[in-house]
Amino acid sequence: MGSSCFAFFGILLLCTCSASPPNFVLLFADDLGFGDLGCYGHPSSLTPNLDRLAAEGLRFTDFYSTCPVCSPSRASLLTGRYQTRSGIYPGVLYPGSIGGLPLNETTIAEVLRPLGYATAVIGKWHLGLGHNGMFLPTKQGFDHFLGIPYSHDMGPCKNLTCFPPDIKCYGLCDISNVVVPLMENEVIKQQPVNFLDLERSYSDFAANFITTSVEKKQPFFLYYPSHHTHYPQYAGIGAAGRSLRGPYGDSLLEFDNTVGHLVETLERTGVINNTLVFFTSDNGPELMRRSRGGIAGPLKCGKSTTYEGGMREPAIAYWPGIIKPGVTHEMASTLDILPTLARLAGAELPQVMLDGVDMTDILVKQGKSKRETVMFYPVNPSEDYGLFAVRLGKYKAHFYTQGAFHSSTTPDKDCSALRKTHDPPLIFDLEADPCELYPLSVDTPDIQSVLQQVKTVKEQFESSMVFGESQMAKGKDPSLEPCCNPECSPKPSCCQC
Repeated sequence: MGSSCFAFFGILLLCTCSASPPNFVLLFADDLGFGDLGCYGHPSSLTPNLDRLAAEGLRFTDFYSTCPVCSPSRASLLTGRYQTRSGIYPGVLYPGSIGGLPLNETTIAEVLRPLGYATAVIGKWHLGLGHNGMFLPTKQGFDHFLGIPYSHDMGPCKNLTCFPPDIKCYGLCDISNVVVPLMENEVIKQQPVNFLDLERSYSDFAANFITTSVEKKQPFFLYYPSHHTHYPQYAGIGAAGRSLRGPYGDSLLEFDNTVGHLVETLERTGVINNTLVFFTSDNGPELMRRSRGGIAGPLKCGKSTTYEGGMREPAIAYWPGIIKPGVTHEMASTLDILPTLARLAGAELPQVMLDGVDMTDILVKQGKSKRETVMFYPVNPSEDYGLFAVRLGKYKAHFYTQGAFHSSTTPDKDCSALRKTHDPPLIFDLEADPCELYPLSVDTPDIQSVLQQVKTVKEQFESSMVFGESQMAKGKDPSLEPCCNPECSPKPSCCQC
């Protein structure tokens, strides 16, 4: 190609000698709270690389995941659809789960791949393994996968080393499952995984993927769903003992170090100005772990709840020369990432009902969001109950509230309370009261009008929602748990190599 300028939608974005499509690096933390990063106000977190992205990029204050636990939020991120549509509910997938993200769902990787994008994922998949690895990333549009197919606490951890020189992992984890495997594409590379070396393996693999793609002049999509900072925390030599927050802080620092290495690789290979780096988290902090569980900052409750602390996440968009430094208070969601990347790449959207909206105007112009609402489903959604809460503009109405074991250690009793029905709904002004402490009176005409609008939006949305077949309801089969020595006995203890 000759020299030309690359423009989107009448907006001149960049000029390159090849007019190559933009690259995308999607960073997804695990159980990271709204208040855990230095750039979100934590006084002792050591996150210089993420803080730099926030300072030089766009930091979101009102960004949401779709579910306060792992598997459903990942399904929504990759498909732009609520987890209820794809069937990734209730709860999460396990090593022996029969189900997984249905193959007829279209992921971001499958949207970009027809345009010639190289696609890779490193880290935590947690969208199913299934018979013969049928739900692995390589079946869902990714060329390369290095990671653990589920959560790293879903295997016995008592005798594994989480911190050097030989500090054992804290807790028991899921002692009845096989030890956690590290997979490359569809093959088990290591079992049990070596936590001390895991992040270096991910970082090197990702850097090599970026470098190779650039050498081939191929646009790329790198998805990095980290295990950090999910319990049990771990960290290698480069981060262990170097933070002020103990094991949790060390885990977060190791994640931040990888972010720094990836950005450095983008700079070294000369593609930093043609790459959108987007960071967020899957759900709020696991408060039951206390100092090992993260914090939600000023927000109420945490993981497994539909309060703000469970689903409002830190989020940062970084693209030098394209995204101006700043802070946006516009509403956005993990659902919006697929349509945004598709638009930036010039890709076709999947021919299905999408719940995400394009947020290019927020990123490029720091303009208004096309998103007017956020819907809040609980961990165990059902058609009988429907939505637990709806945010419309600055107002959030709770039709049901429920605490959770994951958030049960706080002094706020709401974080561990049983399900409550609210009729009329509890309604909060999230701009004045992001902590959800002071419900507004529903007796005033203004709030009655807002509540009627919320109810209308809720009814319209729920009438359009078709629940997909629950993948979790398909149950578990212990024979599906990944074992590098499949004919060995007795299982699961013999699955080591």
